[in-house]
Amino acid sequence: MTRWLAEYAWLPDHAEPTPDVLIEATDGRLTAVTPLTGGGAPAAGVEVLGDATRLPGLTLPGLADAHSHAFHRALRGRTHDGRGDFWSWRDLMYSVAARLDPDSYLALARAAYAEMALAGITCVGEFHYLHHGPGGTPYDDPNAMSAALVEAAAHAGIRLTVLDAAYLTAGVDGAELVGPQRRFGDGDALRWAERVDAFRPADEHVRLGAAIHSVRAVPAEQLATVAGWADRHGLPLHVHLSEQPAENDACRAVHGCTPTRLLADHGVLGRHTTAVHATHPTAADVALLGDSRTGVCLCPTTERDLADGIGPARRMAEAGSPLSLGSDSHAVVDLFEEARAVELDERLRTRKRGHFAAAELVAAATVGGHAALGWGDAGRLAVGDRADLVTVRLDSARTAGVPPVGVFFAATAADVTHVVVDGRTVVADGRHLTVDVPTELRDSIAAVLS
Repeated sequence: MTRWLAEYAWLPDHAEPTPDVLIEATDGRLTAVTPLTGGGAPAAGVEVLGDATRLPGLTLPGLADAHSHAFHRALRGRTHDGRGDFWSWRDLMYSVAARLDPDSYLALARAAYAEMALAGITCVGEFHYLHHGPGGTPYDDPNAMSAALVEAAAHAGIRLTVLDAAYLTAGVDGAELVGPQRRFGDGDALRWAERVDAFRPADEHVRLGAAIHSVRAVPAEQLATVAGWADRHGLPLHVHLSEQPAENDACRAVHGCTPTRLLADHGVLGRHTTAVHATHPTAADVALLGDSRTGVCLCPTTERDLADGIGPARRMAEAGSPLSLGSDSHAVVDLFEEARAVELDERLRTRKRGHFAAAELVAAATVGGHAALGWGDAGRLAVGDRADLVTVRLDSARTAGVPPVGVFFAATAADVTHVVVDGRTVVADGRHLTVDVPTELRDSIAAVLS
């Protein structure tokens, strides 16, 4: 048994943190979560032993990054010169994609995932479409790039859901993949499913999921094949949706409807589906997503970095769509920033304050993200759940004097001091225990860009 004594802990269904909480775990599962009485005195029947690790600050459930493209980390700080938009940024992203192989991807993803661990992220959903070698030629192992991601997450000490993405065409009109895009394609949805079926990692830290890259990348008549594969296997399904107005316009021109309507008509929406971004939905789209209980993953730091726009987060949540958060392009890896941006961007969009309570933002960053990635037993400090703990200091220049309930509006990833994943300490005193994160990021990015 392992014990921790949290100065404050954010417990399920609580509007704000609880002081003095004893947390116990065995074999990676929480076996007791016990608030102590005022002044630190134990409640009846509770013995606080000297072997309990003290966790000064606020302890949260593990954070879940529900949308990642690990290789985009190499672009940070390199796409900000001059003018442009999503489409010009995409050309730069393709240039990085063209250079990766399984070994260099392993090194880059390992460093990127370790950076996530430092930020309190205990589980990541990798929206994975970089499948094949240059020109689209499969590796001897057609899932070698997926295997690299699995190994990278194991080294970094976090859990992973590989959201294997079908990416078959270059546009809604069915244009063929060209240039670096050829690496993404499997020909058609049946061959995509055949390749993914062959990938069955037995590692306990990884699960599989499916993804439809977008309505640009999967022909309408093949959407149901991908969705059906995910449904038969009981796996999560993610899809980029309405990230750009140009996507909506192209879909209307070809199919006479919005991307959301197209997905609904082909059976893609539902409780196990997560729409990523959903930045430009119509009112009817919001209703379709909510009525089907399709989740929405918001990635505010990427959406603003790429000048995508601000989605109607509050309306989508009220319509019935569970929210989660992602770092997407890794322009920033900081779920505290993503969470508060949901509220602050809504203020910009509406010119009003007070849209999301702190507990709602915590839920999106924790239990909402884990659920979207197929880990329904994580994201809460509750008996039976996975023993994931993230402790944030309350005495930094950013958090000093801030009440614990205000941490998501004050802290950054740099304030994370202690991270436990499945009962194993991965970060202590703000330091990753097995990966020299700055050095490995520097070296792996240099190797890709050289």
